[in-house]
Amino acid sequence: MNDETKQIADSFRCKYTVFEKGTDPDLVEQAYLKAYELGKKEGFCPAIVCLNEYVGPLLQEMEKEGYNIQDEIAKCQDNGKEILEERFQEYTECFDEDELIDFIGEETEGEEVTNFIGCCSYEDGTLEADTLLLEIPVKNPWEVVAYIPLGGWNEYPATDDMLAICKYWYKKYNAVPAAFTNDVMEFYAPSGLNGVDSLEAAKEHYGFCSDRVDQGTQTYKLSELAAGLEKSKVWYFWWD
Repeated sequence: MNDETKQIADSFRCKYTVFEKGTDPDLVEQAYLKAYELGKKEGFCPAIVCLNEYVGPLLQEMEKEGYNIQDEIAKCQDNGKEILEERFQEYTECFDEDELIDFIGEETEGEEVTNFIGCCSYEDGTLEADTLLLEIPVKNPWEVVAYIPLGGWNEYPATDDMLAICKYWYKKYNAVPAAFTNDVMEFYAPSGLNGVDSLEAAKEHYGFCSDRVDQGTQTYKLSELAAGLEKSKVWYFWWD
């Protein structure tokens, strides 16, 4: 572990494990799943943070601005559903009725995501950078976002919106924010869609991250994303 990795890891002030660049990502995922179950008993929620070249500076900048974790958690509102609806409307407001129907589509096949991939290198599939598995002492799993405030740029939701959305999704789907880079966020959804209609969920995912359809599907149809979500245990989001 190099000095920069240790400095960032120590700044979280919680127990952590370091997986060095080039490690098999399956080892990280196995450790996460084990920690997820252990955390239910011991009062923490695990989170994976890939320390690529952009993550460290983003986290350090938040510290300089006097960011307060507990204040962010305390002021979290129960408006995640409304935020997602507003974002969906914003992204689709240019569509007329026929264009919206075409955008939704009638696809019945979609990519099933069952593993965390955000920390993987495009070159060889190993970890692209040193990666932390944090054991964050939170009362509720959605609160881990306050400890890892990487949003608020481009179309990536700001931390307060992110907290509200994660709170809403935890209650609705039992989904927890699990893995982070500067531009990728992945949720662990052990209950899948938890009985929710897949198209309803896909609309929320598009509101959260429009690139999930616009750059993450083959047909650019919402129904393709919906079909994939029906069997997915991991929710992947990338803000280009």
